[in-house]
Amino acid sequence: MEKVEVKELLEAGVHFGHLTRKWNPNMAPYIYMERNGIHIINLYKTAAKIKETSDALAKIAASGKKILFVATKKQAKDIVAEKAGAVNQPYITERWPGGMLTNFVTIRKAVKKMASIDRMKKDGTFNSLSKKERLQVDRLRAKLEKNLGSISDMTRLPGALFVVDIMREHIAIKEAQKLNIPIFAMVDTNSDPRQVDYVIPANDDASKSINKILSIVTSAVADGLSERKSEKENKDKEKPAAKAKKAPVAAQEEE
Repeated sequence: MEKVEVKELLEAGVHFGHLTRKWNPNMAPYIYMERNGIHIINLYKTAAKIKETSDALAKIAASGKKILFVATKKQAKDIVAEKAGAVNQPYITERWPGGMLTNFVTIRKAVKKMASIDRMKKDGTFNSLSKKERLQVDRLRAKLEKNLGSISDMTRLPGALFVVDIMREHIAIKEAQKLNIPIFAMVDTNSDPRQVDYVIPANDDASKSINKILSIVTSAVADGLSERKSEKENKDKEKPAAKAKKAPVAAQEEE
């Protein structure tokens, strides 16, 4: 995991909150001071929360469960797509599909539809369609790819949700709460941290701040995945050794 340096958080502008008149009083424990009508976030508390969050995310990744990253705001979309994609985790950066979690079966059907179109193109069925039908199928495929392509490998509900801007992604938050899916999030001074299980008090509007936080948490996810991989490799090595031990015992019994 990347080391959390308060100086680096400061340079990335993680400490800048919202205007004081827009604050949520439940964020008071994470606010250091007010300057020029803007709340300043206590970065020492942010650093501690990043560490806590990263440890928990690493454990979830090591257990083999997926972490769904959600960020549909302009300044976060590309960062989340890049960082989550790099550690092979699903993400939503277009509009949140209603029922994405609570009606997951229907979402999976849409993803399977995408796969069936791909099969049609491979086996030649696609070419037997009329020009108009091919155009319609291509449009449907493009639409599905845009909205659901990034979650095509997510065959079951995620083990956790990581959200950038909980006010904007309130539908995703509600769905995760209904299903008791742990919620991790960057929470700014205008939001209610009580909706989140793991809070990272941070500026969720500036791309530099979002990039910094995402770099650290996805680094922790990568650590969890490599831990899982090495454990699996060790188990695979142990299997032939265990079989070899059993073989001489069986031979003795036969004698």
